[in-house]
Amino acid sequence: MSYTALYRKFRPDNFHDVKGQDHIVTTLTNQIKANRIGHAYLFCGTRGTGKTTVAKILAKAVNCQNPKDGSPCNECEMCRAIQAGTAMNVIEIDAASNNGVDNIREIREEVAYRPTEGNYKVYIIDEVHMLSTGAFNALLKTLEEPPSYVIFILATTEAHKIPITILSRCQRYDFHRISIDTIAARLSELLAAEGVEAEEKAVRYVAKAGDGSMRDALSLLDQCIAFYLGQKLTYDKVLDVLGAVDTEVFSRLLREVLKGNVTGAIHTLEDLIVGGKELTQFVGDFTWYMRNLLLVKTSENPEEAIDVSSENLKLLKEESQMTDTETLMRYIRIFSELSNQIRFAVQKRVLVEIALIKLCRPAMETNLDSVLDRIRVLEQKIEERPAPQVILRENAGEIPSPVQPEAEEKRPPAAAPEDLQKIVAGWKMIVGQTSGMFKQMLQKAIPKYNSETGDPILFIEFQDFLGKSYIDNPEAKQELIDIIEAQTGKRVEIQMLVAEEHSQTNLSRITVDEAIKENIHMDVVMEEEP
Repeated sequence: MSYTALYRKFRPDNFHDVKGQDHIVTTLTNQIKANRIGHAYLFCGTRGTGKTTVAKILAKAVNCQNPKDGSPCNECEMCRAIQAGTAMNVIEIDAASNNGVDNIREIREEVAYRPTEGNYKVYIIDEVHMLSTGAFNALLKTLEEPPSYVIFILATTEAHKIPITILSRCQRYDFHRISIDTIAARLSELLAAEGVEAEEKAVRYVAKAGDGSMRDALSLLDQCIAFYLGQKLTYDKVLDVLGAVDTEVFSRLLREVLKGNVTGAIHTLEDLIVGGKELTQFVGDFTWYMRNLLLVKTSENPEEAIDVSSENLKLLKEESQMTDTETLMRYIRIFSELSNQIRFAVQKRVLVEIALIKLCRPAMETNLDSVLDRIRVLEQKIEERPAPQVILRENAGEIPSPVQPEAEEKRPPAAAPEDLQKIVAGWKMIVGQTSGMFKQMLQKAIPKYNSETGDPILFIEFQDFLGKSYIDNPEAKQELIDIIEAQTGKRVEIQMLVAEEHSQTNLSRITVDEAIKENIHMDVVMEEEP
């Protein structure tokens, strides 16, 4: 006897075995028990969720001679005939190949004859949205007022293509995508029945790959069992058969991208391709991985939001601290656009490589999220290198590299007006060497000097009243003085003010923000310390 595929071998034959559609099963069984059976049903939902299966069970239940709790007994003559496909009063029609007016006219002629056996003549029309406009019009009258012994069950994956006149004549039931837990539990039952040993992690991955479809999950499981016939089904074996990628590879790839290492990211992709991984699935899986990262970063209880193992969740939490939300959203956007392009592309590898380069090089794009990512990269470079090694060049001059005094007892010369001008222009670099709340206050403060007197006094004007706490703090003043001396080799005096209390101070003001606006294309040069 020929082999029967798992999804056919273990197709449910009663309502109790239907998984993940409790809202539909309960309604139909109650109708059967109360003898409130409708004349037209419309089953909607994605592939592999049980539409045709439930339609056949309903056809058996309404014709069963000994129904049990609204379900067919599967033992009487009618149940066996319908199960075997030999019953004359259950007619299955594929609307994809029988979509003309003549096919519907045949149905209209046949419904005039009562069933030769059983209580109802049931018409199951699969993919009903494929019917032509004329066929739908021909079906309208019969669907609205069929004989009492006729039931129509229409099944479709695209309910939006069905005319409203048909929808209004049917009881509509929407089949949900089946959860991973439900599919995994069902797969475990079938594996036990088949005598196949499998890891729980492998079963869950197959359930996830089914994407809410029980039939797809069973087909994938059948494929994995056949490839490793007689062996234990492990997680790694499932990945090999399905051409999937382990989350550890995603983790390694993401870390290369965050470092901006194009070569490392391309090498990781090369390893996946050599290993026979399918690029379309890789794009989808990596997008899903980054989606999990985003949920971990933004959700208070990520354990409830995503379905991953505890060790993978720990890894996701660690990586979520390595980047920000805007960057992850940019990554997801780029790969979502890629998933639409790669389906019909000839050079899929080239498209994936370009997308990885975009992730590593945000300067290639001009979107707002790309600009934010470029800022993140610059901040990371500044943190990795000491601030004195960063030289900011402008038309007016440049802040010189650190000057070490020849002797500790020799004080540096007082700052001249041009030195004060350079200090004000390079204020952000000086503030970057401070820390804590003092750094936050200085980031909002405005440095000023009096160009008329030429005194080596730098006024720090705080824009927040919280800055008052630093006005009489000698340690804070000394910290700034030491940083400026190390940066410029010049001695300055520091006076701290609060803007609201000293708004009348007559000082020429040169702010860092103004300097950046005037020199928005200035060069930032990273130089090694001699």
